[in-house]
Amino acid sequence: MATKTKDPVKLTQDFVDELLKQMASEAKATVSLDKANDTLIVNIDPADETGLLIGRQGETLLALQSIIGIATKQLLREWKRVAVDIADWREKQEEHLKSLAESTAQRAIETGEDQPLYNLTPAQRRIVHMTLADREEVTTESMGEGPDRYLVIKLK
Repeated sequence: MATKTKDPVKLTQDFVDELLKQMASEAKATVSLDKANDTLIVNIDPADETGLLIGRQGETLLALQSIIGIATKQLLREWKRVAVDIADWREKQEEHLKSLAESTAQRAIETGEDQPLYNLTPAQRRIVHMTLADREEVTTESMGEGPDRYLVIKLK
């Protein structure tokens, strides 16, 4: 039975190690605590399973993050934010989205036409919004509802 006095890093590390073992995965994980953000950071070295563990548009990575977050809550008896990254996917994804935002904004400026971006998750749309927030010539707007929600980059 876990209590709050147990080390959250060790409990999470033990859980992730067992989870990867049960998945018959060769991946190895390291867990650390980001004290500034009170977040457990789980970095997974995927060995030869990068695509399998990240999944389409990071869906498997996000599912692993949810499972680890729920398990950590059960082990610690309190919520603790958990962030999972696999092979620096999050950092690469953010850089790709920033580049996409800038090039799409440039296309909007050059053509004078609204430029829609489809199939982005809410977190991805947020990165695009934040990337272009200080641009004087363009603005961003989310349109649509639910799974049909998309982002439009247009001239101010």
